[in-house]
Amino acid sequence: MSDTNIFKVLSDSQRRDILVMLKKGRMNAGEIAEALKITPAALSYHLKMLKDSELIIEYKQKNFIYYEVNTSVFEELILWISQFGGERK
Repeated sequence: MSDTNIFKVLSDSQRRDILVMLKKGRMNAGEIAEALKITPAALSYHLKMLKDSELIIEYKQKNFIYYEVNTSVFEELILWISQFGGERK
């Protein structure tokens, strides 16, 4: 996992909304901004936070940049959190 505080990143409802949208498949910034009804500048900030925490990855395809969820970080997070659980009965 990255040095960015994932819990701080996940504390914002719009960033969580972005992750839920990306769970359904890759999207470009224009599609995300339109769905959330936010400005490109606001979206850019949220995408930067998500990228810095490695929760999403981006890749270029022709003239577009697409974003998708980085599931490996979520798997690491689940493993880390599970160490604090009690014994299962």
